[in-house]
Amino acid sequence: MKKTDPKDATVIAERLRFGKELPRAFDMDEHYLPLRSLTRYRHHLVRELVRVKSYTASQVYLKATDYSHEQPFSNLFGATSQAVLLEFATMDEIAAMPFEDLVEWLDVKGKRRFAHPEENARKLQQVAEHAYRLPEKWASVINDIIALNLRHITLLKDLIRRTDATITAQMEPIPQTLETIPGIGPVFAAGIIAELGDLARFDYNEAQVASYAGLKWPRSQSGDLQAQDTPLARSGNRFLRYYLCEAAQTVRLHAPEYKAYYQRKYHEARKHQHKRAIVLTARKLTRFVVRLLTTNEPYRLRQTPSD
Repeated sequence: MKKTDPKDATVIAERLRFGKELPRAFDMDEHYLPLRSLTRYRHHLVRELVRVKSYTASQVYLKATDYSHEQPFSNLFGATSQAVLLEFATMDEIAAMPFEDLVEWLDVKGKRRFAHPEENARKLQQVAEHAYRLPEKWASVINDIIALNLRHITLLKDLIRRTDATITAQMEPIPQTLETIPGIGPVFAAGIIAELGDLARFDYNEAQVASYAGLKWPRSQSGDLQAQDTPLARSGNRFLRYYLCEAAQTVRLHAPEYKAYYQRKYHEARKHQHKRAIVLTARKLTRFVVRLLTTNEPYRLRQTPSD
């Protein structure tokens, strides 16, 4: 609800006297519980993967100060980047390596897929030259920590792949048309459906679903002050919000209508452009998700009227 001083007193009085707009009583739907457990476990794995990657990046910073800044590779955790971090004990070994040999080494590790391996080698040697030199014993420990964390990342990715396969199998007997939306696969569809359950509890109202997911910016007013920079609501189902926002991110890359909407909202904001545009795109997507789940109709590309 929008927050204003008069409404605060009214809400408190109505809650105390009549119990108006109290939260809906918990109703366990056993049909969606197995799928919900899987999608929430996947959410846990993804958050853990992000945490471990962030920690690993901090250890890489100790080994090679400018490694993330100079970006000799587009993916810090790609195969070639991991080979560099694991096979060279210190950055001095890279700095001392002949340039032509380093180019060939990178080209082999990259399976000849680098468009300009010389550029990658040049940036890598620049990183090696500017790297802060650690004491030998500390450098050895940092290398061990990086190696163990890279193994942890590989394990987490494997667990996510196996969980995705299990979710896909669980989705097969569930009738739905969300996967007809470009960019939405069985995993994102499962995350949305598992958290929504029966739409009848929302009266098939997309505004109630969006509020339940926390896709809103509450109005904040007190006295004569009207807040201009309001944070996203922290209430609501964080798992549903996660899957709707992730789905919006992929849909806007595949559906022209959502791509145009994202770009428009991105350029309207002065700060937090990407986050704000993604949440608004997820809010728009929520309306379409509720309609498809209600009517069970497939996605149809909106036709642009011809001149």
